[in-house]
Amino acid sequence: MSVTHETAAPTRIALAGGTGDLGLRIAHALAARGAEVVALARAGTDTAALAATGATVEVVDFGDSGALQGALGGAACLVSALNGLEGTILDLQGRLLDAAVAAGVPRFIPSDYSLDFTRTKPGRNRNLDVRRRFMARVDAAPIRATSILNGAFADLLAGQAPIVLRGPRMVLHWGSPDQALDFTTKDDVAAFTAATAMDDSAPRILRIAGDEVTPRDLAATMERLTGRRFRLVRPGGAVVLGAMIGIARRIAPQPGAVFPAWQGMQYLRDMMDGSGKLGPLDNDRYPGIRWTKAEQVLREAIGPSGA
Repeated sequence: MSVTHETAAPTRIALAGGTGDLGLRIAHALAARGAEVVALARAGTDTAALAATGATVEVVDFGDSGALQGALGGAACLVSALNGLEGTILDLQGRLLDAAVAAGVPRFIPSDYSLDFTRTKPGRNRNLDVRRRFMARVDAAPIRATSILNGAFADLLAGQAPIVLRGPRMVLHWGSPDQALDFTTKDDVAAFTAATAMDDSAPRILRIAGDEVTPRDLAATMERLTGRRFRLVRPGGAVVLGAMIGIARRIAPQPGAVFPAWQGMQYLRDMMDGSGKLGPLDNDRYPGIRWTKAEQVLREAIGPSGA
């Protein structure tokens, strides 16, 4: 008598925002875990890289609730990696949330991926305020949600974040040089998000940090990597940084930009004063994720010459 062994079907995960930088990394990470990825995309979007991950791309009208509901059918979790302001995080992501509820999707991972906005003061950081408002909406919906908070993207230490200045050989800080700062690479965030999407027991909030380093640590790391002294420079404290934010908003308000200069400065303030600090961390929840340290990011940014 022959015995038939049935293989369990792969977990179906829906992904929104998969054509973006973080979203594409999440698609790769989900594929690596054997998930069946259904990626929602708007008409006219370049989906070639997304399709190359093995994801099934569903082109839908995000304004059509019926179409969204149909595309989400059978998904075990909806992962959002959308990036934007109120129109994206509140309105578009809100339509996805409603469609997921209507389609019977049991779990949802909203696009948070930030400092710990549950501990920061409202009104001090525009982008965190938007996420805080959406969290209230998610918590009122009949769906199990998990927010992933990861501090700042460590990739920004390579030059975009005004902290490590390789040219003048300085490390800037606006508070104590011994304030611990949370950094996680985008690849590590994607790997953790993929694991969370396939974890039916994931709690409401998961906090991760690929590395916790102080400005003093960063200066010492740069000296070790380059053989040159890096000075710790404090342009001012939180009050000075707050004044700089106000000036920047008046000079270059850019209300429609997701990350104008003053928005980045708001993130720095919440990091440097410790208000957005993560803890306790959930790094050990999924064995097998190897966390990337800030030193590795800086080493790769400098290159083999050490220049």
